[in-house]
This record gives sequence, structure tokens and C-alpha cells, in this order.
Amino acid sequence: MTTQAGAPTVPTDLPEPTLVAVNGVELEVVEAGPRGGRAVVLCHGWPEHAYSWRHQVPALAAAGYHVIVPNQRGYGASSCPTEVTEYDLVHLTGDLVALLDHYGHEDATFVGHDWGAFVVWGLALLHPRRVNGVVALSLPYQERGERPWVEVMEEVLGEDFYVVHFNRRPGVAAAVFDEDPARFLRNLYRVDVPPAPPGAGMTLVDLARAENPPGAPLLSDDDLSVFVSAFARTGFTGSVSWYRNLDRNWHLLADVDPVVRQPALMVYGARDTIAPAPHLSTFVPRVEVVTLDSGHWIQQERPEETTALLLAWLAQQDRTA
Repeated sequence: MTTQAGAPTVPTDLPEPTLVAVNGVELEVVEAGPRGGRAVVLCHGWPEHAYSWRHQVPALAAAGYHVIVPNQRGYGASSCPTEVTEYDLVHLTGDLVALLDHYGHEDATFVGHDWGAFVVWGLALLHPRRVNGVVALSLPYQERGERPWVEVMEEVLGEDFYVVHFNRRPGVAAAVFDEDPARFLRNLYRVDVPPAPPGAGMTLVDLARAENPPGAPLLSDDDLSVFVSAFARTGFTGSVSWYRNLDRNWHLLADVDPVVRQPALMVYGARDTIAPAPHLSTFVPRVEVVTLDSGHWIQQERPEETTALLLAWLAQQDRTA
């Protein structure tokens, strides 16, 4: 079932979003390009929105790809379930598989940034037949390891590390973000942020309340307003719930083959705080790695380079398919 979204949350330079009923929820989806084309699904991160792919959608559609860009559960006009466990990897990947079924695709190339990359890596493990290629921006494949992820982060990075904070003090950070979504997002979407010295740096709660955050704004006022209006509607509880399932996801992946066997492209930002994975090719043997002169928000900071890279890599996959 597909219906027009009641209140568009994407400006008119992208196709009008629709609400698609899949997997027990409704997802707000931007769709472009011919439905008979190879499917490319673009998956945003946190705290983002389908609009973060605005620079890539027109070019991919013009190249003949069927471009599917969901606001994933907890975002935009999509459903925001109240139960934390409904944001685990099984549910999030299930949404994407259900989208393929809805549009009649056996498989697709999945492109993810940040948390979207985590979901796409997980999708390749849990539903390998539905994934013909993976493109990850910023976040590399995460080795499962012998201990739950949050437990390790707490030991190494401390209780104030934002992922640990989200899990150990549920609801606190989301309430702070909800106080002033415009200020939080304006403070977060920055470029040229100087690296913090060891042991220093700002927690996200502090950043959300900062009057003079470091760096320079990434987004124009018009672009920022799209993100702000979306989170003013949903709040941040649903999206933060993705983090609160990290250790649940660790357990869910216990008996899954950990090797991503599809062709993959890993795109790092040279100035991102997320470090490259030292053993990436062990778990993703068919990976190509590219580093762009970018911070964390790669497809928005380097839109033309990201788009050209995607088109070239997809064309290469088309030739070798």
C-alpha cells in the first residue's frame, strides 16, 4: 500500500515522498528513476533524513537507476514505534527487504552513511541474497568481537562517550536534544571542526546546549530547516533507540556468517573522527577503499565527488555483472 505523505518533509527539488506500508510500519520514501532500472537504496544515518541524499538522487535517477530513499523508522513522517526493541537490526533490515518486495526487486545495491552503513552491513549478513552490492560511507564494517560493543566502548572510551551515555542513561540525551532541535542540529552539522586533544572534547549533550560550537556550519538555513522540521515532529527518542539496540544486535549476530561476500565500496572521510577498520578486507574480501577530503557528513560535504564515485562504481558493477 502506498499513499501520499500527509505533510511533505522533503522540498520540491526532490520527488514528493510517499508513505509505504511495509513490515508492520509506514515508511516515508522518496523514489526516483525508472522502476525497471537496477535498484539503488540510499540509507541515511543519525541524526539525518532522506534529504541528506539530495545531491545524489537526481544524478542516479538520470543514469537509469531506480533510486529508493526511505526515512527509516523513527525518522521524518515514518512510523516511530514506542518499544526500544523494534529498532534492532532484525527490524531495520526487515524494513529494507520489505521495500524491495514492495517495489518488485529481487535485490539491490544498498548505500549507507553512518548508522545507515551499519544497517547495510547487517543486511548483507542477514539477507545476502537481497544485496548485490554495498557502499558504506564513514562507518566501516564492525567486527563483532568476543564482548558486546557497548561494554567494550564503556571500558575504552568511558561512561560519557555518547553511545555509552545513550545506553546507560536512557532518555536523558534525547530529552536534551528535544529541548531545541534547531540548536542541536546546527551545532552538530559542522565542518572544519578542530580535533579535540586527548581526554578533552564535548559530549553531545554539551554540544546540544553550546552557544559557540567549534567549526563552521555545513548546511544552509533552508537545508537545515528540513532536518529541524523533521525532528521537531518526531523528537529524538526513536532515532536514539537505534543505539540502544547495539548490544542486542551483537547477540542477534552470534550465529551469522560474519563475512560480507558481495562487492563493496568503503568511503572514508580523511577528517572524520571514525577511524578506518584495520581488518576490513578480512571480513569484506571484495572491498574497494576510497578516502575523500571530508569530515563525517561525506555525501553532503563532498556532494559532487560522492556522486561521481557512486556512479563510477555502479557502472563498474554493471559491466561485471
